[in-house]
Amino acid sequence: MNSPFILIKNMVCPRCITSVEDILKKQSIAFSKVTLGEVELKKALSARQKSNLQKELKAIGFELIETRLSAIVEKIKISVSEYLNHADEKKLKLSVFITKKMPYDYSYLSDLFSSVEGYTIEHFFIEKRIEKVKELLVYKQLSLSEIAFQLGFSSVHHLSSQFKKETGLTPTHFKNIGKLKHQPAKG
Repeated sequence: MNSPFILIKNMVCPRCITSVEDILKKQSIAFSKVTLGEVELKKALSARQKSNLQKELKAIGFELIETRLSAIVEKIKISVSEYLNHADEKKLKLSVFITKKMPYDYSYLSDLFSSVEGYTIEHFFIEKRIEKVKELLVYKQLSLSEIAFQLGFSSVHHLSSQFKKETGLTPTHFKNIGKLKHQPAKG
């Protein structure tokens, strides 16, 4: 017998897994495993449990996925996040990585994603990649060359031009703004 499972939208990192596990424990919902976007339950949820869980998840930016198409789109998003977080996987093209994770043709996935989200998988990937660049600029002591290499940009120039196109700032200007925010005020 298969265990019931639920799909959750917007889970993208290990902290998300911990947050969902905490909610499930708080709600006394028995589960076997929590992974990005999915929870394997020990038994099906009652309508009341589902409603309460939905409220708790929504309070922290998550939501239950009800339709098959929404589930596919969410799995695409999770695959993009995994691709960004696993440097060794970048040898594969993003489209190949996604189709290895999902049993569908990439053109179908791409069309579905665009029709549901209003933009392409590639644009979603660029947005997530630039978010990762911002994170590395602010929290890590890496050079632009190291960041470009780590995130699979072809060059520092490519990283800089894509960053400026998405944010309106150069990576150096963005990093300097971050430094200014953390300096004590002069008095």
